[in-house]
Amino acid sequence: MAKVLVPLAEGCEELEAVTLIDLLRRAEIEVITAALKPGPVHCSRGVVLVADTLLDDVTDENFDMVLLPGGLPGADHLAEDTRVQALLQRHHQQGQLVGAICAAPKALASAGVLQGHKATAYPGVLDALGEQSIHNTGEPVTWDDRVATSRGPGTAMDFALSIIEKLRGKAVRDQVEADLVRP
Repeated sequence: MAKVLVPLAEGCEELEAVTLIDLLRRAEIEVITAALKPGPVHCSRGVVLVADTLLDDVTDENFDMVLLPGGLPGADHLAEDTRVQALLQRHHQQGQLVGAICAAPKALASAGVLQGHKATAYPGVLDALGEQSIHNTGEPVTWDDRVATSRGPGTAMDFALSIIEKLRGKAVRDQVEADLVRP
């Protein structure tokens, strides 16, 4: 069974976090949510999430993917957290998948993971980084090798479905999407 880590930071975008977690679990992907600090996680729009565990308890584990929800200031917390940065670097160097949506690609950039890659993010996020080696596609979802990025809350479902397809195959993706009764 594929295993995905979703770090949850204060101020994360709840629509993105919950959509990613929910859809991946519907595809029978093991999703571990990990808070950066003890206690509930207060999201950007006031929703409160309770993580499965603390990040410190899973930093030595290997995952098939480390997946970051965006939102502000959540994405800033992910970009500034040395544990998250080390985790992203290690997983990327080991050939595992990494991904981020909305403002969270800035955390991938901070870890050096986006250098030389195509990526997408919330409008203005990649431009604000000033990193010339990142090619901003502006697409809803962008995959470049083992790096996945997406634009924002409105693309969260498409992003999750693309991750399902990568980890479980097109048949599982199609079944999850059919069960969602998407137009």
